Amino acid sequence: MSIFFPTLSVHRAYEITPRLLDELEVKALILDIDNTLTTHGNPEPDEKILVWLEQMKRDGIALMILSNNNGERVRPFAQRLGLDFESSGAKPLPRGFRRCCKRLGLARDQVAVVGDQIFTDVAGANWSGIKSILVDPIEPERGVLFGLKRLLERPFLRAYRKKCARKGENP
Repeated sequence: MSIFFPTLSVHRAYEITPRLLDELEVKALILDIDNTLTTHGNPEPDEKILVWLEQMKRDGIALMILSNNNGERVRPFAQRLGLDFESSGAKPLPRGFRRCCKRLGLARDQVAVVGDQIFTDVAGANWSGIKSILVDPIEPERGVLFGLKRLLERPFLRAYRKKCARKGENP
């Protein structure tokens, strides 16, 4: 498996169900913020995300935020959701992912990372020995760096989808 291939992909985070997590033997999710739970810089998640997070909590799925953003961005967002967090996560380096697993009190094989970027969320999770769930970005990002990053992701997404099609799986 390529370090850039997710364990699974869905359109939005709220499509991840407790049943799906049970099939993956996942007891906790490490969540990205921007373009995964909300749009860039937005302090409020979508209503569907709020409902989904509450359902995950009710079903006993542990949740934690891991973001490359600083504490000034992450803290109020996490507090609004009642979630623990790690800011300045240095994704894709394994350090932040491993700290989250330790704080969750779970082995890496019991955790999955949910995020919208292949080079930070997916690669970092895979590099750390954690399952990865890729979501489609909520909205296109502005700026040259984001545009370049999305352009560089395209060949990996095509290869991943092709692999899934060969296996008869939904990407």
